[in-house]
Amino acid sequence: MAKRFQTLNIGAATIALAEYELGARNQLQLVNYGTAQLGASLDSGDPSTILTPALMEIMREKGIKPGKLAMSVSGQMVFPKFAAVPMAGGEEKFEQMIRYEIEQNIPFPIDEMVCDRQVLGDTENGDKAVMIVAAKVDQVEALTDAVVSAGFTPELVGASPISLTNALRASSADDPDSCVVLLDVGSKTTSLVIVEGDKLYNRSIPVAGNAITKDIAQAFGCTMDEAEALKLEKAYVSRGGVTEDEDEVADRISKICRTVMTRLNAEISRSINFYRSQQNGSAPVKLYLAGGTSLLPQLDQFFAESLQIDVEYFNPLTAISVGSNVDGEALEYDALMLGATAGLAFQLAGVARYAINLLPPSIVNARAEKAKIPFVVGGAVALVAAMVLMLFGVNHQIEVIKAQLEAVSQRANTFRSFDKRVKQAEEALAAITAEAEGLQNLISARSQMARRMNAIRLSLVPGMWVEQYEPGRITVRSWSDKVKGTAGKTIGEQVVDMLKSKNTVIDPQSVKISNMSTVGAGAQVNQFTVEFKCK
Repeated sequence: MAKRFQTLNIGAATIALAEYELGARNQLQLVNYGTAQLGASLDSGDPSTILTPALMEIMREKGIKPGKLAMSVSGQMVFPKFAAVPMAGGEEKFEQMIRYEIEQNIPFPIDEMVCDRQVLGDTENGDKAVMIVAAKVDQVEALTDAVVSAGFTPELVGASPISLTNALRASSADDPDSCVVLLDVGSKTTSLVIVEGDKLYNRSIPVAGNAITKDIAQAFGCTMDEAEALKLEKAYVSRGGVTEDEDEVADRISKICRTVMTRLNAEISRSINFYRSQQNGSAPVKLYLAGGTSLLPQLDQFFAESLQIDVEYFNPLTAISVGSNVDGEALEYDALMLGATAGLAFQLAGVARYAINLLPPSIVNARAEKAKIPFVVGGAVALVAAMVLMLFGVNHQIEVIKAQLEAVSQRANTFRSFDKRVKQAEEALAAITAEAEGLQNLISARSQMARRMNAIRLSLVPGMWVEQYEPGRITVRSWSDKVKGTAGKTIGEQVVDMLKSKNTVIDPQSVKISNMSTVGAGAQVNQFTVEFKCK
């Protein structure tokens, strides 16, 4: 029977949950996946109120049942360190020196961190090249608690940049000794990974999609939500000319995008120079783009010109087959979001180059305690059997052995009673979990109307307003002399396009416009009605 792996990547604004199967010849297959936007930033409140509803939304949509889970956290949460550690003095001394490296290079007390390390190979000086990864225990536990609240059992906690690197190693046809750069451009941060043979360099850069949104909001004097809508509708990276677009708004936004990406490009160049000088690395021969913001039009051309390097979009599924139930058309867009989940699947399958696990101590200890119970009971039973054999073999010790047998039997009964209480507690936990799931469904449903109204609001451009709202139907008005159609489309068609783009809330196939008319003397007001179905 094929093994099934459930993997989750937690980004700053989006999560991706995927199921893979490991078949014959260690071939992975993607059998199901889903993505969801987080309602708020994870550092703005309790992750259980933000991450858990998003997870359950994917589970309901895709029919995914919770089980054992491998999850990765964003690069901004982890502290990677690459060190050359002498092996002299034995294993104990080696571990002491690694602990010293952690204490010297991570800005928090080691007791507040969860750490893991991996030896990557030998340096030119004969030392061991070691990758050390650490994260704050409380942050990791907050995420694992949220995952547990959705019914999953965390088995592995990785770091997104390292999981992406595992996927790149398994999927790329490049020479493994060549130097390549993987750039995961997210919403809050950009994770940069440089891979060359056994060398690995990782850095989190605080320049990403939200920086573009913020600059648009400042330039146009609008809210962040309105700026995000403008970015989704009109943004692309300018090629650097004075005027490139007849649409003045799109032209201004394209130049804002170029300015932000120029800042990011400077940080990338600085990181490459640091890698080459500090780790004696080679010049990169290729750059791979991943992450939602990497879909910004003309971004690949911008980096190709500015870095003078070949640029490709990273497809983590080139070494993974796709199941028949997966929507291939949607996967063409979503593949860029699944890189970390694929890397986790490769790690679970035992074929990944890097194996880091930041599972918090609370989960590790609880699992160890639970695992002891059957061994203790089994040991007691085995001891009883041994005593019985001695009873038949040594007649002159019958009375002594009877006493010992009785004592051991009582001890075994004690353990069986304890096992029964554990089972009762597990049944009670299952009942509480089922009740909690119902409450979580209510919480998710409570926000449903707000999400619908927000989707409608973001579909209107300045100068428009909703005249009347009914379930599945809105009447919109706008001033004729202020809101015009663009690119050969009427203002109504623009609103329809924007509503269709909100496909997580509104069924795009159901959106249609009717009753297009003008109102007022001189036709000063446009009025039209849009009908749609909500998901």
